[in-house]
Amino acid sequence: MKRNLLTLLTLLLLASVVLAACGGAATEAPAAPEEPAPAPTEVPATEEPAMPDFEGKSLMAESCDKAGIIQGVEATGQYEATFTLCQPDPAFLSKIAFSVYGIYPEEWIEATAGDETRSTEGLENPIGTGPYMVSEWNRGESITFTANPNYYGPAPEVETLVFRWSTESASRLLELQSGTVDAIDNVGPEDFDVVSADSSLSLQVRPALNVFYLAMTNTFAPFDNQAVRQAVAKGIDRQRIIDNFYPPGSEVASHFTPCAIPNGCAGDAWYDFDAETARAELAAAGFPDGFSTKIFYRDVVRGYLPNVSNVAQELQAQLKTNLNIDAEIVVMESGAFIEESTAGRLDGFYLLGWGADYPHVTNFLDFHFGAANPQFGVNDPSYADVLAEAAQIADPAESEPLYVEANNAIRNFVPMIPVAHGGSATAWRADVTNPQASPLSNEYFAVSDPGGRDVFVWMQNAEPISLFCADETDGESLRACEQIVEALYSYEVNGTAVEPALAESCEPNDTLDVWVCTLRQGVTFHDGSTFDANDVVATFTMGLDASSALHKGNTNAWEYYDYLWGLLNKPE
Repeated sequence: MKRNLLTLLTLLLLASVVLAACGGAATEAPAAPEEPAPAPTEVPATEEPAMPDFEGKSLMAESCDKAGIIQGVEATGQYEATFTLCQPDPAFLSKIAFSVYGIYPEEWIEATAGDETRSTEGLENPIGTGPYMVSEWNRGESITFTANPNYYGPAPEVETLVFRWSTESASRLLELQSGTVDAIDNVGPEDFDVVSADSSLSLQVRPALNVFYLAMTNTFAPFDNQAVRQAVAKGIDRQRIIDNFYPPGSEVASHFTPCAIPNGCAGDAWYDFDAETARAELAAAGFPDGFSTKIFYRDVVRGYLPNVSNVAQELQAQLKTNLNIDAEIVVMESGAFIEESTAGRLDGFYLLGWGADYPHVTNFLDFHFGAANPQFGVNDPSYADVLAEAAQIADPAESEPLYVEANNAIRNFVPMIPVAHGGSATAWRADVTNPQASPLSNEYFAVSDPGGRDVFVWMQNAEPISLFCADETDGESLRACEQIVEALYSYEVNGTAVEPALAESCEPNDTLDVWVCTLRQGVTFHDGSTFDANDVVATFTMGLDASSALHKGNTNAWEYYDYLWGLLNKPE
């Protein structure tokens, strides 16, 4: 009986299990106690791995004793760069927009820093974020640029941009008239009317934000004598030079800085021409029979100096006639001339000038007459110290008395003789849209359409010295770099107002000595690397930190970094 009963119970249990499995049971048998399930094995995640935390880099001098205006630059976030200054700088945004301060990839900076100077690749084919990339530089003939296919902004109007050059304004105009180029720089003074009268061409006149000056270096005799410099200043007929060799829109320079710039013409105007007084003062200074010297120049046309050789010959004649000074003319290669004049190593007169890089009086006065500039020899504290103080004041009305003092002191000391603010113009084929004549001479060709043609050809006065413009001052080089590299801010096309570029904004604190820049995201360099705050730090480390292994350039003078900001960690 027990065995039969057990068998019956077993059969019933099996039937209930089968019914439950088939879903037909009305009730379920009580579940047997289960052992705890083993802990599940972790399955590798299929989503993207978390990005590593951004490690921001920093450039910071130990103290402002080891720095100039900028004490340091830090990546305070992947897309945030903070500039700490040693003093207020009202011109910060105007300076930071200058193409010299264009941003390069951190890796490229490290890869191209050679033993002595930046490598040839770095000088001729820089990597930026701009609308164009360098395709080919055929030395002596042309540079070809190709549109950047990954540009974050509006695509360039034309795929291919070509830069050519000629020192002769007549040759440039002939090329334009024959249709082999689309636009030319610096129309010759005698050709303004020719272009204006030609319906197939368009004349675009630039505002005269420049100065041409006759320079001397006061570490060489007899220019170490202030009385000699003052006599020469009174013995040059500057109006005659303007009348004979400059185009319409030009004027005699009453001050070094053009009057269109606030406080540029604060203080007394320059000396009037008076040959008799000049000869008497030169004799009283110990040179009754004059002296012998040289006139150095480079044969490169600029808006501030449109007829270089003719002006040099005119000055040679005036020095002889008015002061009995015999001056031998010496023509130098452009790069060598810039290097030697920059270092203050030319022992005679030399012809040079300046076009506005940014529209602020500090761009003209601080660069040339700051204490650190050796170009004119020793810059006297009577103006150098005053300029340093004035540069920290944001309100032009508040700083005006200081600029009166500084301009008057420059006039008295005569480190150079301001001659002219030169009118200049570009000329374009009439079917080109958006023709330009930038007051800063930084024409931006991505917005100009050459009448539907596939290639846009620009002809300027000279070949660029290099395309590594962090360490250049040459205007022909800087314009080429304008197409390739971008800074945190930029200047509006054909204007002087600043606007965001690689930064979305740069905001100061209340005392203008800390600027926080929020950077644009999603930007790539020409080599495909992504832009972030460490690229900003690396770029300014390269330019500012004299002790850095990255501080290698072309001239290795780093003029704009030094004179506009001041280098960090200069050797004693």
